Amino acid sequence: MAALARWCVRHRLVAVLLWLLAFGGMTAAAAVTGSAYSNDYEVPGTESGRATQLLQQGFPGLGGEDATVVWHTASGSVRAADVEQTMTRTLDRIAEVPSVAGVSGPYDNQGADRISADGRTAYATVTFEGRAADLGEAPVRAVLDTASAAAADGLQVEVGGTAIGGTQTSGGHLAEIVGVAVAAVVLFLAFGSLAASLLPIATALVSVGTAYAGIVLLGHAMTVADFAPMLGMLIGLGVGIDYALFIVTRHRRGLKRGLSVTEAATNAVATTGRAVVFAGATVCIALLGMLILRLSFLNGVAVAASLTVLLTVAGCVTLLPALLSLTGMRALSRRERRRLIEYGPEPEVAAGFAARWSAFVERHPKKLGAIALVVLTVFALPTLALRLGTSDQGNNPESTTTRQAYDLLADGFGPGVNGPLTIVSQVHGAGDKLALDNLDRTLRDTEGVTAATPVVFSPRGDTAYLTVVPDSAPQSGRTSDLVDRLRAEVLPRAETGTSLDLHVGGVTAGYDDFADVIIGKLPLFVGIVVGLGCLLLLLAFRSVGIPLKAAAMNVAAVAAAFGVVVAIFQWGWGSELLGLGSAGPIEPFLPVIMVSVLFGLSMDYQVFLVSRMYEEWLETGDNRRAVRIGLAETGRVINSAAVIMISIFLAFVLSGDRVIAMFGIALAAAVALDAFVIRTLLVPALMHLLGGANWWLPRALDRRLPRISIEPPECRAAHERLSAVPEQVTAHVPEQATAQATEHATAQVPGHVTAQGAERFEKERERDVRDIPG
Repeated sequence: MAALARWCVRHRLVAVLLWLLAFGGMTAAAAVTGSAYSNDYEVPGTESGRATQLLQQGFPGLGGEDATVVWHTASGSVRAADVEQTMTRTLDRIAEVPSVAGVSGPYDNQGADRISADGRTAYATVTFEGRAADLGEAPVRAVLDTASAAAADGLQVEVGGTAIGGTQTSGGHLAEIVGVAVAAVVLFLAFGSLAASLLPIATALVSVGTAYAGIVLLGHAMTVADFAPMLGMLIGLGVGIDYALFIVTRHRRGLKRGLSVTEAATNAVATTGRAVVFAGATVCIALLGMLILRLSFLNGVAVAASLTVLLTVAGCVTLLPALLSLTGMRALSRRERRRLIEYGPEPEVAAGFAARWSAFVERHPKKLGAIALVVLTVFALPTLALRLGTSDQGNNPESTTTRQAYDLLADGFGPGVNGPLTIVSQVHGAGDKLALDNLDRTLRDTEGVTAATPVVFSPRGDTAYLTVVPDSAPQSGRTSDLVDRLRAEVLPRAETGTSLDLHVGGVTAGYDDFADVIIGKLPLFVGIVVGLGCLLLLLAFRSVGIPLKAAAMNVAAVAAAFGVVVAIFQWGWGSELLGLGSAGPIEPFLPVIMVSVLFGLSMDYQVFLVSRMYEEWLETGDNRRAVRIGLAETGRVINSAAVIMISIFLAFVLSGDRVIAMFGIALAAAVALDAFVIRTLLVPALMHLLGGANWWLPRALDRRLPRISIEPPECRAAHERLSAVPEQVTAHVPEQATAQATEHATAQVPGHVTAQGAERFEKERERDVRDIPG
């Protein structure tokens, strides 16, 4: 790491230019190719997946994405001659758009049911030739523009459906702008230097911008969800600014100790940069853990988010040291530079509130640990009521055409029209056809069904389908109950005495099947992600207790974050106030993605906190001192980083996208609880209670484990010396801590410190956390 940092410092202009070229090239390529996102929740082997497959085989024109054109008259009827003429002409133009397989309107002999009872609302269904991943945005945009052009005074025309949802924007980049602005303010307050506060933001923007363009290109190679770029930006800005903050903080400490700009930057990357790389690796491993689920929809999200984190880490250890070199001493505030000139170099000691809090935790570990557990339990309780399912376009911002179309359909035809179910089967003879001819009447009499269309047979007569309209919205639990009732009771009776094999498809059925698959694989997924994280921590800190505590704490943070999401989005506590629509189920893919992201982010703070404790433990062998100093010296930085992350994550609620808002609120809640409850309360309290057992590792295992230490070389040497001491001797090492601490502190005072600086250093040492008894 040191060699890489030295190269970037010496060739700072080259390093900056290479990053700018990468950013510009990727952005230009993304602009030329355009996006090709797809929300494909189909899971092979499920009943809804089989229904889609049969539709594609028997009715090639019906297996693709669809859109719904809805029009509404302020007065009069949609049957009026001028309205009918306008919309017929519009639908004809839409039918001519490339990749449109067909248009079914209300003005033919079979379209009477597409006009509402009051005659003021009508709709037409547009079917595309393929899935969204194969269509591209051009034909969908053409349909949207053609339909919108028909709107006039007294005639409202809106477009909804799954195909149109991917073209809706979130209203610019307000969320990113607000998040970055808040982060800039926090950084300036923390550093007091405009240059230092801008460096983390510049590094994050360049690396995340490059990753964003890369995700756009990635959508042409694999299935990438439409929310993946926003999710990547959300994660990238959060971790990017935080990682850069840690490195800049270490760089500033070096400058205050009298190091040159080059030495300070190199040392920061060689020490804190190691922790950044390690933390980024844990995030990527957690994200890529989604690949074991073998779901194409999640594969794209995992790769996209991992790409963002990877480029963010790369920017922190290459672009940032180059920028630090260009910034020079301006990384310190004017006041700090004056003090450096007046008093000379001086080590930075942990004092003030951070030191007092650290000593307070040491004195009351049981009480504070119990309080932290109660807080986490209260936040996690709503997780027990988690219900996975589909949210619908009724949760979109009111200004979008998809939301307007949804509301018009719900008002005119009932909420179930926005998410009809499709029943598909192969047909093997006259007996099957007779049973299907009578099935629509049976379905109309089923509880929860508003309407059922007559059966439609394929041209070859070997496949048939019919459409069922529920009396509830797609996201309603009643619709999921109807799917279960059809599969368990109604359809098996209809199949009796025939060779029919009826399958239920549709939006709600697909989401429910997707959720079932996720739930079935979730234990394995969580086990693998947690296991790999524990293995990395075991290798890094040479301890059994540290990984086990980290796993438990991270699971607690995830559970508490899910509790907040359930309360807001599923129970509706404040969702309307935040502009996120009405209460509804949680997206089925959210648990997997959230477990990956939250586990990775939780590991970040664990690494930065414990690595400082580990350094002190290797130097003194005193657990109480190591925990006290580690908490005092990293607490302020971790809290500042947490405030930045929380601000960025909450800002994404302004995107207006329900899924992104879920991620933003969940991540903000998790980081807040992790930083202010777990890392500053629960973890140090437990480490004080466990004492030297925190760092226990069987000697046989210690000899066999490879060394991938994140601490600098001098700490590794100290570890080897400590490991070489017999156990009966190390038991008395804490008694020598005070003498070692005095020697260590004295060694940190540079030889060229002025008399005033030495005097001030002695005064600071009087308040140093190293000398505060617990």
